[in-house]
Amino acid sequence: MHLVEGNKMNREQYFKNDVAFDALYPPAISEVAEQHWTPLHIARQVADFLGDEGKHVLDIGSGAGKFCLAAAHYAPMASFTGVEVRKKLVKAATDLQKQLVIDNVTFIHGNFMDLHFADYDHFYFYNAFYENINEQGRIDNELPLSDAMFEYYADNLSRMLSERPAGTKVATYHSFHGEIPTGYERVAWQGGGELTFWVRR
Repeated sequence: MHLVEGNKMNREQYFKNDVAFDALYPPAISEVAEQHWTPLHIARQVADFLGDEGKHVLDIGSGAGKFCLAAAHYAPMASFTGVEVRKKLVKAATDLQKQLVIDNVTFIHGNFMDLHFADYDHFYFYNAFYENINEQGRIDNELPLSDAMFEYYADNLSRMLSERPAGTKVATYHSFHGEIPTGYERVAWQGGGELTFWVRR
């Protein structure tokens, strides 16, 4: 699908459904969208929860950037940053950002543990560590299968979130919730906890 560059009005058609949005990516990325990228209706709900005016939201393991781009579209008064270890996915996210002309989003190639969480107000986590223990339906083979790495990342995320102040919000999607430390209250959820909203008390 060819995207005509333009303003928010011109890009609205791509946010109407996941099929239209996912088709903007190269085939190798769009083919794994259903399993690995956040659906638009979830992104909208998360944006409503995290995207307060003036707040900065970090997406941990942002993949091809679908959540950040959608959330930035739905919550234009907030800013969003995605951090991702795969350089090719960061490039795909950045390329699409430029095409969609979305200014309130940034993508970083790197590991979330190298970031200063104090730079961010709220956090989104779509179980980015699951690839370390799941052999089926992987994006690629760049990340090693390792229970130890899964636990290492989850423990470090929990530690980093535990250091954030009261009022910090976290949204998790398809998470085991092991990365959510004591002190965060589950304030809303759906699908038996498939999508869960948390607030640091």
